[in-house]
Amino acid sequence: MHGEETTEFAMPQLGESVTEGTVARWLKREGERVAKYEPLLEIVTDKVSAEVPSPAAGVVQRILVPEGQTVPVGTPLAVLAPVDDQPGTLAGAAERPAEAPAGLPAALGAAGEAEEEEEAAGAHVRTSPVVRRLAREHGVDLAAIRGTGLGGRVTRQDVLDYVAHRAAAAPAALAPPPPAEPAAAPSAPAAAAPAVAAAGPTGEERLPLTQMRRAIAENLTRSAQTIPHAWTVVEIDVTGLVRRREAAKDEFRRREGFELTYLPFVLKATAEALREHPLLNATWRDDGIVLRPRVNIGIAVALDDGLIVPVVRDADRQSVVGLAHAAHDLISRARAGKLTPDDVHGGTFTLNNTGVFGSLVSMPIINPPQAAILTMEAIVQRPVVRDEAIAIRWMMNVCLSFDHRVLDGAQAAHFLQSTKRTLEAIGPETAIG
Repeated sequence: MHGEETTEFAMPQLGESVTEGTVARWLKREGERVAKYEPLLEIVTDKVSAEVPSPAAGVVQRILVPEGQTVPVGTPLAVLAPVDDQPGTLAGAAERPAEAPAGLPAALGAAGEAEEEEEAAGAHVRTSPVVRRLAREHGVDLAAIRGTGLGGRVTRQDVLDYVAHRAAAAPAALAPPPPAEPAAAPSAPAAAAPAVAAAGPTGEERLPLTQMRRAIAENLTRSAQTIPHAWTVVEIDVTGLVRRREAAKDEFRRREGFELTYLPFVLKATAEALREHPLLNATWRDDGIVLRPRVNIGIAVALDDGLIVPVVRDADRQSVVGLAHAAHDLISRARAGKLTPDDVHGGTFTLNNTGVFGSLVSMPIINPPQAAILTMEAIVQRPVVRDEAIAIRWMMNVCLSFDHRVLDGAQAAHFLQSTKRTLEAIGPETAIG
Protein backbone atom coordinates (compact mmCIF):
# COMPACT_ATOMS: atom_id res chain seq x y z
CA MET A 1 0.00 0.00 0.00
CA HIS A 2 1.13 3.57 -0.71
CA GLY A 3 -0.72 5.39 2.00
CA GLU A 4 -4.34 4.79 2.88
CA GLU A 5 -5.80 6.05 -0.37
CA THR A 6 -3.93 3.98 -2.97
CA THR A 7 -3.91 0.26 -3.71
CA GLU A 8 -0.79 -1.61 -4.76
CA PHE A 9 -1.57 -4.45 -7.15
CA ALA A 10 0.93 -7.35 -7.07
CA MET A 11 1.71 -10.31 -9.32
CA PRO A 12 -0.87 -12.97 -8.32
CA GLN A 13 -0.10 -16.66 -7.94
CA LEU A 14 -1.85 -18.21 -10.93
CA GLY A 15 -1.73 -21.83 -9.78
CA GLU A 16 -0.25 -23.67 -6.83
CA SER A 17 3.12 -24.43 -8.47
CA VAL A 18 3.56 -21.09 -10.25
CA THR A 19 6.34 -18.88 -8.84
CA GLU A 20 6.55 -16.14 -11.48
CA GLY A 21 4.62 -14.55 -14.31
CA THR A 22 5.22 -12.40 -17.38
CA VAL A 23 3.30 -9.18 -18.05
CA ALA A 24 2.13 -9.84 -21.59
CA ARG A 25 0.01 -6.73 -22.08
CA TRP A 26 -1.46 -3.88 -20.05
CA LEU A 27 -5.13 -3.41 -20.91
CA LYS A 28 -5.21 -0.07 -19.11
CA ARG A 29 -2.66 2.74 -19.30
CA GLU A 30 -1.54 5.25 -16.70
CA GLY A 31 -4.28 7.79 -16.10
CA GLU A 32 -7.13 5.51 -17.24
CA ARG A 33 -10.00 4.43 -15.03
CA VAL A 34 -10.69 0.79 -14.26
CA ALA A 35 -13.74 -0.81 -12.66
CA LYS A 36 -13.51 -3.50 -10.02
CA TYR A 37 -13.20 -6.93 -11.70
CA GLU A 38 -12.52 -5.27 -15.08
CA PRO A 39 -9.52 -6.83 -16.88
CA LEU A 40 -6.41 -4.84 -16.03
CA LEU A 41 -3.62 -6.81 -17.72
CA GLU A 42 -2.71 -10.11 -19.34
CA ILE A 43 -0.28 -12.38 -17.50
CA VAL A 44 1.41 -15.44 -18.99
CA THR A 45 2.95 -18.26 -16.97
CA ASP A 46 4.25 -21.68 -18.00
CA LYS A 47 0.74 -22.99 -17.23
CA VAL A 48 -1.76 -20.50 -18.62
CA SER A 49 -2.35 -17.14 -20.24
CA ALA A 50 -4.98 -15.18 -18.33
CA GLU A 51 -6.58 -11.76 -18.14
CA VAL A 52 -6.27 -10.59 -14.54
CA PRO A 53 -8.92 -8.23 -13.17
CA SER A 54 -8.46 -5.13 -11.08
CA PRO A 55 -8.95 -5.79 -7.33
CA ALA A 56 -10.64 -2.39 -6.92
CA ALA A 57 -12.18 0.48 -8.85
CA GLY A 58 -9.92 3.45 -9.43
CA VAL A 59 -7.36 5.06 -11.70
CA VAL A 60 -4.10 3.49 -12.83
CA GLN A 61 -1.74 5.93 -11.14
CA ARG A 62 1.53 4.19 -11.99
CA ILE A 63 2.59 1.04 -13.88
CA LEU A 64 5.61 -0.51 -12.17
CA VAL A 65 6.38 -3.49 -14.48
CA PRO A 66 6.52 -2.99 -18.26
CA GLU A 67 5.16 -5.42 -20.85
CA GLY A 68 7.39 -8.40 -21.56
CA GLN A 69 9.05 -8.46 -18.12
CA THR A 70 8.92 -11.59 -15.93
CA VAL A 71 8.74 -11.09 -12.17
CA PRO A 72 8.18 -13.32 -9.11
CA VAL A 73 4.78 -13.78 -7.48
CA GLY A 74 4.10 -10.90 -5.07
CA THR A 75 6.04 -8.28 -7.05
CA PRO A 76 4.14 -4.94 -7.19
CA LEU A 77 2.81 -4.38 -10.71
CA ALA A 78 0.83 -1.15 -10.49
CA VAL A 79 -0.55 1.47 -8.13
CA LEU A 80 -4.27 2.26 -8.24
CA ALA A 81 -5.67 5.52 -6.85
CA PRO A 82 -9.30 6.37 -6.04
CA VAL A 83 -11.16 8.17 -8.83
CA ASP A 84 -11.92 11.17 -6.62
CA ASP A 85 -8.19 11.86 -6.25
CA GLN A 86 -7.72 12.09 -10.02
CA PRO A 87 -10.10 14.80 -11.31
CA GLY A 88 -8.24 15.21 -14.59
CA THR A 89 -8.10 11.56 -15.60
CA LEU A 90 -9.87 9.92 -18.47
CA ALA A 91 -13.43 8.71 -17.97
CA GLY A 92 -14.61 5.57 -19.63
CA ALA A 93 -14.91 2.71 -17.17
CA ALA A 94 -18.27 2.02 -15.57
CA GLU A 95 -18.66 3.63 -12.14
CA ARG A 96 -20.24 0.49 -10.66
CA PRO A 97 -18.02 -2.57 -10.28
CA ALA A 98 -18.51 -5.44 -12.69
CA GLU A 99 -19.85 -8.65 -11.22
CA ALA A 100 -17.57 -11.65 -10.99
CA PRO A 101 -19.12 -14.58 -12.90
CA ALA A 102 -20.29 -17.63 -10.99
CA GLY A 103 -17.67 -20.31 -10.61
CA LEU A 104 -14.69 -17.96 -11.19
CA PRO A 105 -12.42 -17.24 -8.22
CA ALA A 106 -12.60 -13.68 -6.94
CA ALA A 107 -8.86 -13.39 -7.47
CA LEU A 108 -9.46 -13.71 -11.22
CA GLY A 109 -12.69 -11.76 -11.68
CA ALA A 110 -14.64 -11.30 -14.91
CA ALA A 111 -13.82 -10.61 -18.52
CA GLY A 112 -14.71 -7.16 -19.86
CA GLU A 113 -18.11 -6.61 -21.43
CA ALA A 114 -16.58 -5.04 -24.52
CA GLU A 115 -14.77 -8.25 -25.48
CA GLU A 116 -17.86 -10.36 -24.80
CA GLU A 117 -19.91 -8.10 -27.07
CA GLU A 118 -17.25 -8.33 -29.75
CA GLU A 119 -17.27 -12.13 -29.54
CA ALA A 120 -21.04 -12.18 -29.93
CA ALA A 121 -20.90 -9.83 -32.90
CA GLY A 122 -18.26 -11.95 -34.63
CA ALA A 123 -19.56 -15.34 -33.59
CA HIS A 124 -19.73 -16.49 -37.19
CA VAL A 125 -15.92 -16.27 -37.46
CA ARG A 126 -14.24 -19.20 -35.69
CA THR A 127 -11.07 -17.98 -33.99
CA SER A 128 -9.49 -17.28 -30.61
CA PRO A 129 -9.28 -14.13 -28.44
CA VAL A 130 -5.58 -13.81 -29.27
CA VAL A 131 -6.33 -13.79 -33.01
CA ARG A 132 -9.21 -11.32 -32.57
CA ARG A 133 -6.88 -9.00 -30.68
CA LEU A 134 -4.24 -9.24 -33.42
CA ALA A 135 -6.91 -8.43 -36.03
CA ARG A 136 -7.99 -5.36 -34.05
CA GLU A 137 -4.42 -4.12 -33.84
CA HIS A 138 -4.01 -4.34 -37.64
CA GLY A 139 -7.51 -3.13 -38.50
CA VAL A 140 -8.44 -6.41 -40.16
CA ASP A 141 -11.99 -7.68 -40.68
CA LEU A 142 -11.85 -11.37 -39.76
CA ALA A 143 -14.83 -12.09 -42.01
CA ALA A 144 -12.61 -11.26 -44.99
CA ILE A 145 -10.07 -13.96 -44.16
CA ARG A 146 -10.35 -17.59 -45.21
CA GLY A 147 -9.33 -19.68 -42.20
CA THR A 148 -6.82 -22.48 -42.70
CA GLY A 149 -7.04 -23.89 -39.18
CA LEU A 150 -8.91 -26.95 -37.97
CA GLY A 151 -12.58 -26.68 -38.95
CA GLY A 152 -11.97 -23.44 -40.86
CA ARG A 153 -10.70 -21.49 -37.85
CA VAL A 154 -8.86 -18.26 -38.62
CA THR A 155 -5.37 -18.60 -37.14
CA ARG A 156 -2.75 -16.07 -36.12
CA GLN A 157 -0.74 -16.91 -39.24
CA ASP A 158 -3.82 -16.30 -41.43
CA VAL A 159 -4.05 -12.75 -40.04
CA LEU A 160 -0.31 -12.11 -40.51
CA ASP A 161 -0.45 -13.43 -44.07
CA TYR A 162 -3.47 -11.23 -44.82
CA VAL A 163 -1.70 -8.15 -43.44
CA ALA A 164 1.45 -8.92 -45.47
CA HIS A 165 -0.58 -9.45 -48.65
CA ARG A 166 -2.49 -6.23 -48.07
CA ALA A 167 0.75 -4.30 -47.67
CA ALA A 168 2.25 -5.87 -50.80
CA ALA A 169 -0.86 -5.06 -52.82
CA ALA A 170 -0.78 -1.35 -51.98
CA PRO A 171 -0.55 0.79 -55.19
CA ALA A 172 3.03 1.53 -56.11
CA ALA A 173 1.97 5.11 -56.88
CA LEU A 174 1.64 5.79 -53.18
CA ALA A 175 5.38 5.33 -52.72
CA PRO A 176 7.76 8.14 -53.74
CA PRO A 177 9.68 7.41 -56.95
CA PRO A 178 13.22 6.14 -56.37
CA PRO A 179 16.02 8.59 -57.17
CA ALA A 180 17.63 8.20 -60.56
CA GLU A 181 20.83 6.19 -60.42
CA PRO A 182 23.86 7.09 -62.55
CA ALA A 183 24.87 4.58 -65.16
CA ALA A 184 27.52 2.17 -63.97
CA ALA A 185 30.95 2.72 -65.41
CA PRO A 186 31.96 -0.06 -67.83
CA SER A 187 35.29 -0.40 -66.08
CA ALA A 188 33.68 -1.22 -62.69
CA PRO A 189 30.83 -3.70 -63.20
CA ALA A 190 31.40 -5.27 -59.77
CA ALA A 191 30.33 -2.05 -58.04
CA ALA A 192 26.71 -2.63 -59.05
CA ALA A 193 26.58 -6.16 -57.59
CA PRO A 194 25.93 -5.18 -53.94
CA ALA A 195 22.99 -2.99 -54.98
CA VAL A 196 21.45 -5.86 -56.94
CA ALA A 197 21.85 -8.25 -53.97
CA ALA A 198 20.32 -5.76 -51.56
CA ALA A 199 17.33 -5.19 -53.80
CA GLY A 200 16.26 -8.84 -53.78
CA PRO A 201 14.53 -9.97 -50.54
CA THR A 202 15.77 -13.21 -48.96
CA GLY A 203 12.22 -14.42 -48.37
CA GLU A 204 12.93 -15.00 -44.68
CA GLU A 205 10.50 -13.75 -42.08
CA ARG A 206 11.06 -13.50 -38.36
CA LEU A 207 8.00 -14.06 -36.20
CA PRO A 208 8.22 -12.54 -32.73
CA LEU A 209 7.87 -15.03 -29.89
CA THR A 210 4.58 -14.83 -28.06
CA GLN A 211 4.66 -15.30 -24.31
CA MET A 212 2.85 -18.64 -24.72
CA ARG A 213 5.32 -19.86 -27.33
CA ARG A 214 8.26 -18.86 -25.12
CA ALA A 215 6.74 -20.61 -22.08
CA ILE A 216 6.13 -23.80 -24.09
CA ALA A 217 9.70 -23.71 -25.40
CA GLU A 218 11.21 -23.28 -21.94
CA ASN A 219 9.03 -25.96 -20.35
CA LEU A 220 9.62 -28.61 -23.00
CA THR A 221 13.33 -27.85 -23.28
CA ARG A 222 13.62 -28.36 -19.54
CA SER A 223 11.72 -31.65 -19.91
CA ALA A 224 13.96 -32.93 -22.72
CA GLN A 225 17.13 -31.91 -20.90
CA THR A 226 16.29 -33.22 -17.42
CA ILE A 227 14.01 -36.26 -17.94
CA PRO A 228 15.41 -39.48 -19.46
CA HIS A 229 12.59 -40.29 -21.87
CA ALA A 230 11.74 -43.80 -22.99
CA TRP A 231 8.99 -44.71 -25.47
CA THR A 232 6.81 -47.72 -26.16
CA VAL A 233 3.84 -48.39 -28.47
CA VAL A 234 1.02 -50.96 -28.57
CA GLU A 235 -1.78 -51.39 -31.08
CA ILE A 236 -5.34 -51.87 -29.89
CA ASP A 237 -8.30 -53.42 -31.69
CA VAL A 238 -11.01 -50.82 -31.05
CA THR A 239 -13.64 -52.32 -33.35
CA GLY A 240 -16.01 -52.79 -30.40
CA LEU A 241 -15.42 -49.18 -29.32
CA VAL A 242 -16.17 -47.87 -32.81
CA ARG A 243 -19.42 -49.83 -32.94
CA ARG A 244 -20.44 -48.79 -29.40
CA ARG A 245 -19.89 -45.12 -30.16
CA GLU A 246 -21.71 -45.40 -33.49
CA ALA A 247 -24.74 -46.92 -31.75
CA ALA A 248 -24.78 -44.30 -28.98
CA LYS A 249 -23.78 -41.07 -30.70
CA ASP A 250 -27.18 -39.88 -31.99
CA GLU A 251 -28.95 -40.37 -28.67
CA PHE A 252 -25.98 -38.87 -26.86
CA ARG A 253 -26.05 -35.74 -29.05
CA ARG A 254 -29.79 -35.35 -28.54
CA ARG A 255 -29.56 -35.79 -24.79
CA GLU A 256 -26.25 -34.06 -23.95
CA GLY A 257 -26.08 -31.41 -26.69
CA PHE A 258 -22.63 -32.19 -28.12
CA GLU A 259 -20.82 -34.94 -30.03
CA LEU A 260 -19.66 -38.16 -28.38
CA THR A 261 -16.00 -38.68 -29.37
CA TYR A 262 -13.52 -41.45 -28.65
CA LEU A 263 -11.63 -39.29 -26.15
CA PRO A 264 -13.78 -40.01 -23.04
CA PHE A 265 -13.51 -43.76 -23.64
CA VAL A 266 -9.72 -43.54 -23.72
CA LEU A 267 -9.77 -41.22 -20.71
CA LYS A 268 -11.77 -43.84 -18.80
CA ALA A 269 -9.41 -46.68 -19.75
CA THR A 270 -6.35 -44.56 -18.91
CA ALA A 271 -7.73 -43.53 -15.53
CA GLU A 272 -8.44 -47.14 -14.56
CA ALA A 273 -4.95 -48.19 -15.65
CA LEU A 274 -3.39 -45.37 -13.62
CA ARG A 275 -5.25 -46.55 -10.53
CA GLU A 276 -3.93 -50.06 -11.16
CA HIS A 277 -0.36 -48.89 -11.89
CA PRO A 278 0.35 -45.88 -9.61
CA LEU A 279 3.97 -45.42 -10.73
CA LEU A 280 2.63 -43.92 -13.96
CA ASN A 281 0.84 -41.34 -11.79
CA ALA A 282 3.96 -40.46 -9.81
CA THR A 283 6.51 -37.63 -9.71
CA TRP A 284 10.29 -37.85 -9.50
CA ARG A 285 12.03 -35.86 -6.75
CA ASP A 286 15.67 -35.99 -5.75
CA ASP A 287 14.75 -37.40 -2.34
CA GLY A 288 12.31 -40.03 -3.64
CA ILE A 289 9.38 -40.92 -5.89
CA VAL A 290 6.08 -39.34 -4.88
CA LEU A 291 2.92 -41.36 -5.56
CA ARG A 292 -0.01 -39.03 -6.27
CA PRO A 293 -3.26 -40.12 -4.59
CA ARG A 294 -5.57 -38.41 -7.11
CA VAL A 295 -5.83 -39.24 -10.81
CA ASN A 296 -5.93 -35.84 -12.53
CA ILE A 297 -5.46 -36.26 -16.28
CA GLY A 298 -4.39 -33.30 -18.40
CA ILE A 299 -5.73 -33.09 -21.96
CA ALA A 300 -3.39 -31.50 -24.49
CA VAL A 301 -5.40 -28.95 -26.51
CA ALA A 302 -3.97 -27.39 -29.67
CA LEU A 303 -4.64 -23.66 -30.01
CA ASP A 304 -4.03 -21.34 -32.93
CA ASP A 305 -0.82 -20.04 -31.37
CA GLY A 306 0.29 -22.81 -29.02
CA LEU A 307 -0.72 -25.63 -26.73
CA ILE A 308 -2.40 -25.79 -23.35
CA VAL A 309 -3.18 -28.68 -21.01
CA PRO A 310 -6.35 -28.28 -18.89
CA VAL A 311 -6.94 -30.96 -16.26
CA VAL A 312 -9.81 -33.42 -15.72
CA ARG A 313 -9.82 -33.98 -11.97
CA ASP A 314 -10.51 -37.35 -10.35
CA ALA A 315 -10.90 -38.97 -13.75
CA ASP A 316 -10.95 -42.43 -12.18
CA ARG A 317 -14.19 -41.62 -10.35
CA GLN A 318 -16.17 -40.55 -13.41
CA SER A 319 -18.22 -42.38 -16.02
CA VAL A 320 -17.68 -42.07 -19.76
CA VAL A 321 -20.48 -39.51 -19.93
CA GLY A 322 -19.01 -37.56 -17.02
CA LEU A 323 -15.60 -37.55 -18.67
CA ALA A 324 -17.17 -36.49 -21.98
CA HIS A 325 -18.74 -33.46 -20.27
CA ALA A 326 -15.53 -32.57 -18.43
CA ALA A 327 -13.41 -32.82 -21.58
CA HIS A 328 -15.92 -30.92 -23.74
CA ASP A 329 -16.10 -28.08 -21.21
CA LEU A 330 -12.32 -27.76 -20.82
CA ILE A 331 -11.56 -27.98 -24.55
CA SER A 332 -14.29 -25.44 -25.42
CA ARG A 333 -13.06 -22.96 -22.83
CA ALA A 334 -9.42 -23.52 -23.81
CA ARG A 335 -10.17 -22.60 -27.43
CA ALA A 336 -12.21 -19.59 -26.32
CA GLY A 337 -9.44 -18.36 -24.02
CA LYS A 338 -11.66 -18.78 -20.95
CA LEU A 339 -9.58 -21.15 -18.82
CA THR A 340 -8.63 -20.16 -15.29
CA PRO A 341 -5.34 -21.06 -13.56
CA ASP A 342 -7.20 -23.67 -11.51
CA ASP A 343 -8.10 -25.45 -14.77
CA VAL A 344 -4.47 -26.11 -15.68
CA HIS A 345 -2.67 -27.01 -12.47
CA GLY A 346 -2.51 -30.23 -10.48
CA GLY A 347 -2.28 -32.65 -13.42
CA THR A 348 -0.67 -36.01 -12.64
CA PHE A 349 -0.66 -37.51 -16.17
CA THR A 350 -1.28 -36.22 -19.70
CA LEU A 351 -3.34 -37.64 -22.57
CA ASN A 352 -2.81 -36.28 -26.07
CA ASN A 353 -5.18 -36.96 -28.99
CA THR A 354 -2.74 -36.72 -31.90
CA GLY A 355 -5.00 -39.06 -33.90
CA VAL A 356 -7.37 -36.19 -34.66
CA PHE A 357 -4.66 -34.91 -37.02
CA GLY A 358 -4.17 -38.29 -38.67
CA SER A 359 -1.03 -39.26 -36.75
CA LEU A 360 -0.21 -42.97 -36.51
CA VAL A 361 2.86 -42.97 -34.21
CA SER A 362 4.12 -40.18 -31.93
CA MET A 363 6.98 -39.63 -29.49
CA PRO A 364 5.50 -37.08 -27.07
CA ILE A 365 7.54 -35.06 -24.57
CA ILE A 366 6.62 -35.48 -20.90
CA ASN A 367 4.90 -32.57 -19.18
CA PRO A 368 6.97 -31.98 -16.02
CA PRO A 369 6.74 -32.83 -13.16
CA GLN A 370 4.66 -35.77 -14.40
CA ALA A 371 6.17 -39.19 -15.06
CA ALA A 372 4.42 -40.08 -18.33
CA ILE A 373 2.29 -38.95 -21.26
CA LEU A 374 0.09 -41.08 -23.55
CA THR A 375 -1.00 -40.32 -27.10
CA MET A 376 -4.03 -41.86 -28.79
CA GLU A 377 -3.40 -42.09 -32.52
CA ALA A 378 -5.73 -42.21 -35.52
CA ILE A 379 -8.31 -45.02 -35.63
CA VAL A 380 -7.97 -46.70 -39.03
CA GLN A 381 -9.17 -49.89 -40.68
CA ARG A 382 -6.41 -52.44 -41.24
CA PRO A 383 -6.23 -56.11 -42.21
CA VAL A 384 -5.24 -58.17 -39.15
CA VAL A 385 -5.06 -61.87 -38.37
CA ARG A 386 -7.87 -63.15 -36.14
CA ASP A 387 -8.36 -66.87 -35.47
CA GLU A 388 -5.98 -67.79 -38.30
CA ALA A 389 -7.94 -65.68 -40.78
CA ILE A 390 -7.48 -62.18 -42.15
CA ALA A 391 -10.12 -59.72 -40.97
CA ILE A 392 -10.65 -55.98 -41.46
CA ARG A 393 -10.65 -54.35 -38.02
CA TRP A 394 -10.58 -50.83 -36.59
CA MET A 395 -7.11 -50.39 -35.05
CA MET A 396 -5.50 -47.65 -32.96
CA ASN A 397 -1.94 -47.22 -31.73
CA VAL A 398 -1.27 -45.74 -28.30
CA CYS A 399 2.20 -44.36 -27.61
CA LEU A 400 3.61 -43.88 -24.11
CA SER A 401 6.56 -41.69 -23.11
CA PHE A 402 7.74 -42.30 -19.56
CA ASP A 403 10.38 -41.05 -17.14
CA HIS A 404 12.95 -43.85 -16.89
CA ARG A 405 14.00 -42.60 -13.45
CA VAL A 406 10.53 -43.39 -12.09
CA LEU A 407 9.74 -46.66 -13.85
CA ASP A 408 11.13 -49.22 -16.26
CA GLY A 409 9.84 -50.81 -19.43
CA ALA A 410 8.08 -53.64 -17.63
CA GLN A 411 5.84 -51.30 -15.61
CA ALA A 412 5.14 -49.22 -18.72
CA ALA A 413 4.17 -52.35 -20.66
CA HIS A 414 1.84 -53.54 -17.88
CA PHE A 415 0.14 -50.13 -17.88
CA LEU A 416 -0.40 -50.24 -21.63
CA GLN A 417 -1.74 -53.80 -21.46
CA SER A 418 -4.29 -52.69 -18.84
CA THR A 419 -5.38 -49.82 -21.09
CA LYS A 420 -5.57 -52.20 -24.05
CA ARG A 421 -7.70 -54.78 -22.20
CA THR A 422 -10.22 -52.16 -21.11
CA LEU A 423 -10.62 -50.69 -24.59
CA GLU A 424 -10.80 -54.07 -26.35
CA ALA A 425 -13.46 -55.25 -23.89
CA ILE A 426 -15.92 -52.52 -24.95
CA GLY A 427 -18.98 -54.02 -26.59
CA PRO A 428 -22.63 -53.28 -27.38
CA GLU A 429 -23.68 -53.53 -23.73
CA THR A 430 -20.85 -51.46 -22.23
CA ALA A 431 -22.32 -48.80 -19.93
CA ILE A 432 -21.28 -45.23 -20.57
CA GLY A 433 -23.55 -43.37 -18.16
